[in-house]
Amino acid sequence: MVKAVVAGGAGRMGGRIIHLIQKSEDIKLLGAFEKPGHPAIGSDVGEVIGLGKIGLVLKGDINEVMKDADVLIDFTTPESTLNNIRFIAKTGQAMVIGTTGITGEGEKEVNQLARTIRCVMAPNMSVGVNVLFKVVADVSGILSKDWDMEIVESHHRLKKDAPSGTAMRLAKILADSTGRDLEKNAVYERRGYIGVRKDEEIGIQAIRAGDIVGEHTITFAGVGERIEITHRAHSRDNFARGALLACTWVVRQPNGLYDMQDVLGLKEGKDLRTC
Repeated sequence: MVKAVVAGGAGRMGGRIIHLIQKSEDIKLLGAFEKPGHPAIGSDVGEVIGLGKIGLVLKGDINEVMKDADVLIDFTTPESTLNNIRFIAKTGQAMVIGTTGITGEGEKEVNQLARTIRCVMAPNMSVGVNVLFKVVADVSGILSKDWDMEIVESHHRLKKDAPSGTAMRLAKILADSTGRDLEKNAVYERRGYIGVRKDEEIGIQAIRAGDIVGEHTITFAGVGERIEITHRAHSRDNFARGALLACTWVVRQPNGLYDMQDVLGLKEGKDLRTC
């Protein structure tokens, strides 16, 4: 039985992860915590997330919950995730990171620390999206530079980072598959008299509205024809289930930084029907 702690236990993703852990036969919830000052600290975790009393109090400090844990699940904010992985790097426990929006020096530090522990880090942990990553790599590699490539992502109005981590991963896949430099060729906004589209552009556009869980559409546009590949998430449970799968997988691995492609065996061509 894997003993897990959830960071951001009172949040939307943290809450769904806890809901699914409580139904799991392979993972036990050892604790959950929130950032200092959160109004729910001191309350029963289950009551906070609408699950009913489960006998675990929401803490306000990672130090209070990690003592006997195997793995920390973190879908929080860049700042919180950075602080949490610094803690885990000292204890040697495992970590599953679904936080997006980590950039610059923070991204470098997280990547560096993640390699010293057992860590799965992915912008999107749903099985469907990770199949999408593989399909998009194959399609863009075949079509190469002769087709225009654009990404449109849509999320709920409360999402703080843009473009989404999933959209950026897709853009990186397109760039790598076609030999482009994403830093130079990514286009995030078009307005005014911009001239004709450059062949090497990779467009990445973001929509924020309502309660959209997450949608990503990749358009490959050629002369006289177009291919569109879309993934729509109808529930956050897709991401939560992937996180739990990552938990049970990563605790058995040697130290290193992994992603969901590793967890699902997509890098080795594993049949997903066995997952």
